[in-house]
Amino acid sequence: MGIEVILSLLGGLALFMYGMQMMSNNLEAVAGNRMKQILERLTANRFLGVLVGAGITALIQSSSATTVMTVGFVNSGLMTLKQAVWIIMGANVGTTITGQLIALDIGALAPLIAFVGVMLLIFVKSKKVQHVGGIVAGIGVLFIGMGMMSDAMVPLRDNEAFIHLMTKFSNPVIGILAGAVFTAIIQSSSASVGILQALAMSGVIGLHSAVFVLFGQNIGTCITALLASVGTNRNAKRTTMIHLMFNVIGTVLFVSLCLVTPFTDWMIALTPDNPVAQIANVHTVFNLTTTLLLLPFGSLLVKLAVKLLPDRETQVMDADQWFEGLMASKHVLGVSTLAIAQISGDIRQMLETAAHNVGDSFQAVEGRQSGIEEIEAREDELDLWNVRLSQKISKVLVLDQTPRDILTLNNMFSIIGNIERIGDHAMNLAEYAQTIKEKNLGFSDTARDEIKTMEGICGEAMDILLAASRGEHIDLTRAEELEQTMDDTTVQFRQNQIARMRVGHCNVESSILYSEMLTDYERIGDHVLNIAQAFAAIEGAPVEETAAAAQA
Repeated sequence: MGIEVILSLLGGLALFMYGMQMMSNNLEAVAGNRMKQILERLTANRFLGVLVGAGITALIQSSSATTVMTVGFVNSGLMTLKQAVWIIMGANVGTTITGQLIALDIGALAPLIAFVGVMLLIFVKSKKVQHVGGIVAGIGVLFIGMGMMSDAMVPLRDNEAFIHLMTKFSNPVIGILAGAVFTAIIQSSSASVGILQALAMSGVIGLHSAVFVLFGQNIGTCITALLASVGTNRNAKRTTMIHLMFNVIGTVLFVSLCLVTPFTDWMIALTPDNPVAQIANVHTVFNLTTTLLLLPFGSLLVKLAVKLLPDRETQVMDADQWFEGLMASKHVLGVSTLAIAQISGDIRQMLETAAHNVGDSFQAVEGRQSGIEEIEAREDELDLWNVRLSQKISKVLVLDQTPRDILTLNNMFSIIGNIERIGDHAMNLAEYAQTIKEKNLGFSDTARDEIKTMEGICGEAMDILLAASRGEHIDLTRAEELEQTMDDTTVQFRQNQIARMRVGHCNVESSILYSEMLTDYERIGDHVLNIAQAFAAIEGAPVEETAAAAQA
């Protein structure tokens, strides 16, 4: 094998894989937000799930992207394990489109296609048009690389060592292992199938050997999802297990079919003069048939996955580490949705912490709780939440977003800032309680009743926010009423305190603390209303607002 052949082969392989990556990434960028929205609204209907999975994968030309996204959706609780089964089945059908595309004889037009795509990339400023240009250029580069690989491998037909190597693939075990390992290395079944098609085009491998390599490639593609499941919850891991079981079952069925029937000869007879189409057709038949056979048994696959991976306490990856891995993912489809879902969960925990501190601080003032160490620890936690979530939101904002996603993230910034301020005011109340205890101060019975009233109103306000953080409808009207009540009671309670001071029912130091307490109470109301308004904006923003957010 001459050095020119090797260089030409490597160059063709590089162009082929770069073209495929270019096409896939730009398709994801164009279709990503629409596709993720479809998946968010997915029903439990198995046929719809398969169609959605197949459609998305056909559009973005990457079953890995669809599967990784599905694992992430299950991990975030946006999709059930049963829904994931149908998506995975559909993704396996949709990925065969790439092979059928490669089987099209458009190699002569490849340079023109690449030229058109590059022109769109260079001379058009529109982001959307540039993505389209990237898709077109990727297709052109893919076919140019395909042609180079095929031409470079023609001399290998006369190389005895290479012919001997190819004949070993007629052994099912060796062929499956070779296909699985190679696909696992490059992490793209579409690319590995395309390379196999290039080998067939140059005549160095026949379908009788290629089929076993092809079956192994379907198993090897599971490696991307397996890697994505590291550090995820149990159901996410089960999703990858189902993906692996699907391809292993399909491989066992079709290897048996090839060994006991003339299946391979039948596939050759369909397109006797087109070895590239033969491989594409076997790939399509493999995934379509396996899907149809396993479709009635989706629930059993779920049960089997649960049995193989039973519920137990496991040490999972830290949530922040998982988030960083998500941001570093090469697949952009669904990433923003997954990230926003995790941030929403973090906000809920942050709000619960703040609500806990508000309640405990009022109790401490009333003398129903001793010490403020726990309150101080939670306040430090709130400050940390604020920094971490601000960083997360900033990282998500740089991704391609829909206007609604941008508005959601902007409002999340507002929410975490206001929660942190509520925590500060709760901490102030706790410090007043500490001063009261140290100096043995006290309040009149009337003042104590007023403090209990403040506690009750704050508690109801925080409950409204907590319900919204759990995905329930935000009662903005009630939040506004409570904020106004807090303003009105603050004014009334100040007047009451002045009246008590006039008749000498309280000392000066207690009065100062009470006045400060009223200020913090009123400020908590302001921040509660800000948070409620942000939740309302996230829940249902008008079109004009989302458009303005996109421009901002």
